[in-house]
Amino acid sequence: MKIKFRDVPNGMVQARAVIEIMPGVYLNEVSIISRDGELKVEIPQKTFIGKTNKKHYIDILTFDSDDKRTLWEIDIKEAYLKWREENKKILIYEKD
Repeated sequence: MKIKFRDVPNGMVQARAVIEIMPGVYLNEVSIISRDGELKVEIPQKTFIGKTNKKHYIDILTFDSDDKRTLWEIDIKEAYLKWREENKKILIYEKD
């Protein structure tokens, strides 16, 4: 699995990933989020409004089991941590 990360300058999103699922097929906008000091992988979702005006969310990528999803997320986190070691985040502060 090939993964390319893009740095996100601020907020709780640390980076976004483009993942090559198979040759020539890509999954865009997988987010690496830092929430409560813990890294989480957020899969893109389709959002729609139902007949009762309630918002519904469907994951774009689904898994056979929770175990497969967990292993996939661990692979993404490990790839992100390796990428982050090689590409340190540079914070720029502006003087008022």
